[in-house]
Amino acid sequence: MDRLGQRPARPERRGGGISGGSGGGMGRDPKSAFGVGDHGDGELDKKALAVRIGKIAGICALVLALIGSAAVIISYNMISIPSANAAFQAESSFVYYAGGKKEVGRFQAGDQNRDALSVDEMPALVKDAAVAAEDRSFYENNGIDLKGIARTLFSNATTGSQGGASTITQQYVKNLYLSQERTYSRKVKEAVISLKISRQKSKDEILTGYLNTVYFGRGAYGVQAAAKTYFRKSAQDLDIKEAAALTAILNNPNGFDPEKAGADAGGTELLGRYQYVLKGMGELKSQGKALSDYDEATLEKSKAALPKFPKPKADSRLGGQKGHALTLVKNELKSLKNENGEPLFTEEEIDSKGLKVTTTLSAKAMKTAEDAVTDVRPEDKKAYNEKNEKNALHVGAATVDVKTGALKGFYGGQDYLQSQINWAANGGMAGSTMKPFTMAAALDAGYSLKDTWTGEGGMEIPGTDLVVRNSGQSDADPTGHSYGKHVTGIKAMEESINTSFVEMSQALPNNHRDVWEQAVKAGIPPMEQSAKDAPADYRSMPAYSPDMDPTDYLVTLGKAQVSPINMANSFATIANGGVRNTVHIVSKVVDAEGNVKYEWNQRDGEERAMSEDAADDTSYALQQVVKDGTGRSAGVIAQPAAGKTGTATMGSGDESYVSSAWFAGYTPQLATAVMYVRGTGNGRLDGWLDSYYGASYPAETWAAIMGELTDDMDLEEFPEPAWMDGEAPEDGHDPSLIVTPTPTPTPSEDCSKKDERKGLCIPIEEPEETQSPSDGATDGDPGEGTTPDESESTDPEVTETACDWFGDCESSSPPADGNNGGGNNDTGTAEGATQ
Repeated sequence: MDRLGQRPARPERRGGGISGGSGGGMGRDPKSAFGVGDHGDGELDKKALAVRIGKIAGICALVLALIGSAAVIISYNMISIPSANAAFQAESSFVYYAGGKKEVGRFQAGDQNRDALSVDEMPALVKDAAVAAEDRSFYENNGIDLKGIARTLFSNATTGSQGGASTITQQYVKNLYLSQERTYSRKVKEAVISLKISRQKSKDEILTGYLNTVYFGRGAYGVQAAAKTYFRKSAQDLDIKEAAALTAILNNPNGFDPEKAGADAGGTELLGRYQYVLKGMGELKSQGKALSDYDEATLEKSKAALPKFPKPKADSRLGGQKGHALTLVKNELKSLKNENGEPLFTEEEIDSKGLKVTTTLSAKAMKTAEDAVTDVRPEDKKAYNEKNEKNALHVGAATVDVKTGALKGFYGGQDYLQSQINWAANGGMAGSTMKPFTMAAALDAGYSLKDTWTGEGGMEIPGTDLVVRNSGQSDADPTGHSYGKHVTGIKAMEESINTSFVEMSQALPNNHRDVWEQAVKAGIPPMEQSAKDAPADYRSMPAYSPDMDPTDYLVTLGKAQVSPINMANSFATIANGGVRNTVHIVSKVVDAEGNVKYEWNQRDGEERAMSEDAADDTSYALQQVVKDGTGRSAGVIAQPAAGKTGTATMGSGDESYVSSAWFAGYTPQLATAVMYVRGTGNGRLDGWLDSYYGASYPAETWAAIMGELTDDMDLEEFPEPAWMDGEAPEDGHDPSLIVTPTPTPTPSEDCSKKDERKGLCIPIEEPEETQSPSDGATDGDPGEGTTPDESESTDPEVTETACDWFGDCESSSPPADGNNGGGNNDTGTAEGATQ
């Protein structure tokens, strides 16, 4: 207001003010919004504007920083350290031969090969190489690399990639706690968890964890697995060149594989990375950060060339017999129970909890079995035929420690990678290898070795229309050889006389049921439906025999399918004075922390299966089989031996044929069983193999195995026979033959190795070749000392019917040589055994 009290007139706006004047009002300067007036000085206006913008930008940056800090704080508090990925906590479980030093193989989850080391076990040299290769600021940084993150963000924004360098701590976190996806959210989590881990764990713990989880290529996770994979040694044994090479490979595990780089490894990219690592190790040394001791001269010399990498082996983790062995081990581990009947080990624990499993297996016994089969079996018969499975010849063999039941070695047949059937555990028709259990049952029932049994063929089975025949059937003698009306038990065992053992079985208090029970007690598992009648703690390989039926009245002739492992253990029972030990393959299990989780107890499953006297007398009869009977080809080894041949047939009439050939036997130390089968386990051997009796290929294979395994053992004799003679439960079996005394040894230049070790020299009596389709391979004396006619020991022509050689078509009687045609029934027809 002026001094007159009047308000001054308001100036007119340019450009048309609110009064609507045309051009008289004052226009609004857009710069006024920023506090800059129109003073006619453009340069001053620009400076003022810049200052103002700078202030606003600073305020915005501060706000954003505060927001970012708040976000970091919130993220740090909200993101917790998660549980470690199960895959990266997994450790391979190792399986060792007896003694716990030489590796059989390993169990591992999927294809991941892991073996973690503790902080103290992790070699300092490897730690230095890893820091030089992957994170030279490792000891200074707080777990994250801010510059690296910035570079990664810029690269991601400009190129679209989502990769980036990380510290060792970040890599460890990514491996152990996070997925392998490449997203910003994971990178944030990785950084936060890395910060937390760096505060909670020592640098040594982080570095050890990283080296236990990082991937080195070739399926190896962790430096211990990598050292074994690339250099076939433990990480503790790596030299400076090998340690540098392994950590150099970390940069590109697949691309830097020395095998893929070509023959001239020195010209590959790996060499440059390797030299970079060595240079970094030198820097660590000069800065006083090295944990191990190495000098400059060694480093410089090492740079010249990569270490020598052994040629990688083919993936043999399960190849050959390894897969069969590991399967047996896993099956047994899964079968073990605690005192509450609960499983001791789950499959997950077996595969991924770092167990150390010591087995009973001997590397020598495993190799010996494989070599023996390879040497003896016909070269033109394949173990595996992908195009025609029926034309495959399978050999199963197993060796068991007589005194403990420990499985020392086996041969499962073809390479595990070709077929997973283990013929040492799968088995086939047992044939006449079942007869010793009939004799043991008879002896314990009150009979003696000198008691007599019918040796004539053509024995009728009461209540049926079946006829039992002996070996050597022909057109003239369809029921086979006649060894006389009365033969001793010893003679019956020597010649494998079918009629004698069927009569012996029928003369027992509970008939064939006593034979079945004796075999089960000795170590042959029953069929699953009858398992309730087996000992409560019974374990075997496999757990059941598919057709070991207590109602089979011809069980003595061996229709049941039995595995060589169980057969070997059952024969070991006889050799062990009648005490059965549970056959087993696992002796000790230690967990990843070194705690013993399981150890074999010798009393576990130990049971008296027959009296000691019955065992010694049965053993004496089996010794005569090797000395004078069908198993003479097994008597060439340097130890006393006992055993039984077995040649099983199946089918009836025109359809009958030989389906398996066996030899099972023992020395005082070891018991071994060998089985030859074809196709799916019940294919035809006669007419396909040049010799298809238990006395031929199986007995020769047995001798090759046992000769090698027992040759350097101390000589050990069998117990003398007890000559049991109790109250026979049935009359009509009085001795009618006197056992011929053993001849006094006479000196001879033709001396066997066994006799030489005993200090004796006895002329070697070579077994005569027999062509009868059974294990009753006699070289004469089918009754009154006469030699069989030529026609009785001649191979049948292919055009002749099987009835002419394997049975009476009209009567459908059991086949010769301890075989009931795969299961004769009351209607007079024989059913073939099925797998």
